[in-house]
Amino acid sequence: MADSPDTGATGPVAETPMPGSSSGSSSTPRRVPPRAGTRKPKPQEESRSSALGELFAPVAGFGVTFATMFRKVATEEYPEVKRPTEARFHGLHQLNRHPDGLEKCIGCELCAWACPADAILVEGASNDDSEGGGGRYSPGERYGRVYQINYLRCIFCGLCIEACPTRALTMTNFYELADNNRADLIFTKDQLLAPIQEGMLPAPHPMVDGMEERDYYRGKVARSTPEQQTWVTDHGAAGDDTTGAAGATAAGEVVR
Repeated sequence: MADSPDTGATGPVAETPMPGSSSGSSSTPRRVPPRAGTRKPKPQEESRSSALGELFAPVAGFGVTFATMFRKVATEEYPEVKRPTEARFHGLHQLNRHPDGLEKCIGCELCAWACPADAILVEGASNDDSEGGGGRYSPGERYGRVYQINYLRCIFCGLCIEACPTRALTMTNFYELADNNRADLIFTKDQLLAPIQEGMLPAPHPMVDGMEERDYYRGKVARSTPEQQTWVTDHGAAGDDTTGAAGATAAGEVVR
């Protein structure tokens, strides 16, 4: 056999197996060269960087302080100056009325069932506008005779107003509810009811003649009628039952 030509190699050469070769012996793994630009840092460089970090660490901490020292202070002079709340702010609850003054709450207690903090107490009763009855407070069959919200428990999540089927319960923008007496933070129905507006009459009084319950929710009732005003005058109805001080302050700021 003829001698193989000299390639100039001084040592054994590792052969890379060709694809598809069926040799039974294990092939030698191919060496992968290191990536360009990667270099293991030397111990001297590591010690130098750690020393610089320890030197400037206190200065970096005070950097935030120095950056805010010369900024304009945005202090609000509360309660003299109050920042307006957002349009959908969750504040004090409000029980709304129909345009003629009848209450929208039908005493279904769905708001109490939806409350995750168990802060709402509702007791419904039947409307009775017959002779000698208790009177009519809402269109339809029932109304909320007792309505209480415990603001020591309320988390202002808004689930109660989402559960209300008649849009009777909404939330206002009033948020100043702090008090030094726990009993005063349990709001009753007379504190939560919306105040009497123009064209409304305080309940109880009969519905508008010729109207049914569904007509109220369709917006067919615009205000009280002379017949209702005469009935209230003759029967000496409840009189002025506007909300308390907190509810009256936020009466026109319904957001949901």
